[in-house]
Amino acid sequence: MNQNVEIGIIGGSGFYSLFENAEEVRIKTPYGDPSDSIFIGEVGGKRVAFLPRHGRDHRFPPHLVPYRANMVAMKQLGVKQIIAVNACGSLQVNVKPGEFVICDQFVDRTKGRAETYFDGPKVEHLSAADPYDLLLRKLAIDTCQELGYPVHKKGTVVVINGPRFSTRAESRWFNQMGWEVINMTQYPECYLALELGIAYANISMITDYDAGLEDDPSIVPVTADAVMKVFADNVEKVKHVVIRMIDRL
Repeated sequence: MNQNVEIGIIGGSGFYSLFENAEEVRIKTPYGDPSDSIFIGEVGGKRVAFLPRHGRDHRFPPHLVPYRANMVAMKQLGVKQIIAVNACGSLQVNVKPGEFVICDQFVDRTKGRAETYFDGPKVEHLSAADPYDLLLRKLAIDTCQELGYPVHKKGTVVVINGPRFSTRAESRWFNQMGWEVINMTQYPECYLALELGIAYANISMITDYDAGLEDDPSIVPVTADAVMKVFADNVEKVKHVVIRMIDRL
């Protein structure tokens, strides 16, 4: 079902507003149904596919998102480049809520997820040394800087299984390792794109500090209201980033 859609966006429901008169497409894959229908529309004169990672009603918790079906569905549409957006926590004091991180590495702390297409008899051992696409990352960084948005040019995202958050001990461990971002959905999504030959970049929207940082006297303990406010502000900003990136792809 190649519909000549070369650009894909994976994120939350706030991205529906990018499209006018979007076509809702249901796709079947050998790995089951994706999280939801895929919405195809025009952004900057280009055909773009949007998939809500958790479903439009947020029915899939992080550990049950059908990652393999999601990525194959994008591949079936002809998508060659994916911009993925995630709300994330910070593991370092200098990575502040309201800032963006363009990740260059991940650390997988998940378990039990279907994480490869090579279940046999065909098996390939792909390098994941540099899992994020260099050119897409550079475009994301340049775009954030041009728009005047605070951005970290690289960062390691620790992907935990969820739906629970980290203990303070786990969070302190991640912090002491020097990793910057914590999230529940970047793996295996990022790696599956690599297996399919799809260029993939992540924009992490920092909404709060993780639990292990709250003992730092400079950190204000997180509240749900504060997280929602930062998230709402970031969604509008990241949409501006995504639109400008699409215009240049």
